This record gives sequence, structure tokens and C-alpha cells, in this order.
Amino acid sequence: MVKAIYPGSFDPITEGHLDIIKRAAKTFDVLYVAIMVNPEKHYTFDQKERAELIKKCCKNLKNVKVVVGEGLTVNFAKKMGCNVIVRGIRAVTDYESELALATSNMTLNDKIETIFFVSRPELSFLSSSIAKEIASFGGDIDKFIPKAIQQDVKKKLKK
Repeated sequence: MVKAIYPGSFDPITEGHLDIIKRAAKTFDVLYVAIMVNPEKHYTFDQKERAELIKKCCKNLKNVKVVVGEGLTVNFAKKMGCNVIVRGIRAVTDYESELALATSNMTLNDKIETIFFVSRPELSFLSSSIAKEIASFGGDIDKFIPKAIQQDVKKKLKK
């Protein structure tokens, strides 16, 4: 059984995140979507809210489990019994930073592989920050945020 972990802040989950989750769920037996804590980030949604939003979006994906993690991703992956870390790449700039993370993780634990999923072209520009900014000004987020949680996001970000 191959278990994978897809770590991120998911503040909130976007169509880009959901696309990677769906593709990874087809690839691995179990996929943990791990809401990781980054003390340097300021979040709009707390961990519980982010977990609920992801669960709403993934309710039909039976092999997807939502968890909250902390510490180094590679150590949390080991703790969860995962031998694969899933990462999404939108652009060359993502590749550079993701390569550094993957190499560091490989140095820390060479039994856990990092696999990159390249964003679909129509989603390659998308980020949680962009989606939140559009929503906060009352813009149309239909192409940015999964339909199942659009009202939750709009409510939270309404000015």
C-alpha cells in the first residue's frame, strides 16, 4: 500500500489544490492532505476551518484523509507512514523552491520520495492569496475556489 502526503497551508483550498488532490488520489492508495503549521504565516482561516473546507471538497474521495501536522514535513510524513510527499508546481519559480525542499527532505530521509504534479495550464496562475484578495473585494471566485466552499470563503472574507 502506497501512502502519500500532500502538505500545505490551504488557506483556503483552491481549485488548483483540489486538482492536485484528485490526481494524487488516483495515483496512491491513501492520500493525506496535511494542513501544516508555519509559524511565519498569518492565516485567514484557522486549522479547524481549513480542515472542514478541505473535507467538504473531498467528501467523495474515499482514500483522502485530512490531517493537521506540525514540524518538518518529512518527519510528519514518516509519522503518518507515508513514503511519498506530493507537491504541486505552477511555474519555474515554484520549481526552484520545491527542488530545494525536496533535496533537503531527501537528505533528512532518503526513504521518502517527493513527487511533483505540474499544475494544469488553466490553474497555473492560481494561489490562495489571489483568491482571498478577489473574494475580499467581492469579485467572482468561481474559477478560483471549489463550488462546495465558495459561500464559506465569501462569508469569511466579506468586508
